[in-house]
Amino acid sequence: MSTKDFIEKDFYKVLGVPKDATEAEIKKAYRKLARENHPDANKGNAKAEERFKEISEANDVLGDPKKRKEYDEARALFGNGGFRPGPGAGGGTFNFDLGDLFGGGAPGGGGAGAGGFGGGLGDVFGGLFNRGGAGTGTRTQPRRGQDIESEVTLSFTEAVEGATVPLRMSSQAACKACSGTGDKNGTPRVCPTCVGTGQVSRGGGGGFSLTDPCVDCKGRGLIAETPCEVCHGSGRAKSSRTMQVRIPAGVSDGQRIRLRGKGAPGERGGPAGDLYVVVHVDAHPVFGRRGENLTVTVPVTLSEAALGGEVRVPTLGGVPVTLKLPPGTPNGRTMRVRGKGPARKDGTPGDLLVTVEVAVPTTLSPAAKEALEAYREATADLDPRAELFKAAKGA
Repeated sequence: MSTKDFIEKDFYKVLGVPKDATEAEIKKAYRKLARENHPDANKGNAKAEERFKEISEANDVLGDPKKRKEYDEARALFGNGGFRPGPGAGGGTFNFDLGDLFGGGAPGGGGAGAGGFGGGLGDVFGGLFNRGGAGTGTRTQPRRGQDIESEVTLSFTEAVEGATVPLRMSSQAACKACSGTGDKNGTPRVCPTCVGTGQVSRGGGGGFSLTDPCVDCKGRGLIAETPCEVCHGSGRAKSSRTMQVRIPAGVSDGQRIRLRGKGAPGERGGPAGDLYVVVHVDAHPVFGRRGENLTVTVPVTLSEAALGGEVRVPTLGGVPVTLKLPPGTPNGRTMRVRGKGPARKDGTPGDLLVTVEVAVPTTLSPAAKEALEAYREATADLDPRAELFKAAKGA
């Protein structure tokens, strides 16, 4: 995301929340919209996929208190495309085009979330005011590495219990062939245009100077006499690496996990970017999830439901438990087996929610049929639909 996009996009509107929304309200709105627009639920729907990306982008900023503060401050200052200097700045209103103001975004920024905004408002003001004086330029700042996004698919059990998985990632890093210098011989020269700062200043009118990345050295401050054949003088090349990533227990399908500092390496001592892992969870043939609890549907016979009894219930990776059914258990009733679910975030075990499903036989033996006929005669006076018609008539 460019700095221009960071300021001009209304992330509150994207999530449908007010500007004073709490973290809980933002989280709730994001989850609802993410479920509705998730690509897995909208196969082949390009519009829903684009909407999902916008929602994720908005949540990356508003869901992070630090980024949200920077976003709100930046919008307050530059949201209308204008800047009003304080007393002593000459008065009046100085209008800047955001594309000119930020020069297309900080070099090396971008990636997922608000990575293109770099180090926050301090970087914006550092470029807006020529603090280095005429002809001296501004000292080249370290570059933050790009954010990386990857995906991983877990089994149902791995998602419930947590898992460590290998992830192979590709990103831009210092070119190994030239040790990041960009020069084949490892001896680049200082750029004469920006005198090694990587930036040039130009007049913005009204006593202000604007700072842009140097075009000649592309913001590096160095020019390769003999460009490296691998990185073509940029000093950066694609690098692949495999790392072991720990996915926490209880992760849900479609959840996006942020791992700080695990993205692409920075330049000139700058911090590494972040790694975002989108988790996909395979369905289980028996179990499901409801919040921090497991769910399972257990078939029971007609006699077990009517007369009561004990039934064995499977658990995820554990010993089956015995559930006592009270007489007259209705179809669809859900009962709770405490402590037989997955571990919660606080370390305590969740519960197993057992839903009873009365299994109606499709074939009957002569003895079973005779017994049911006798039951029907014995209960001929019972009308389970009497209350239904009574309510319908009175409505």
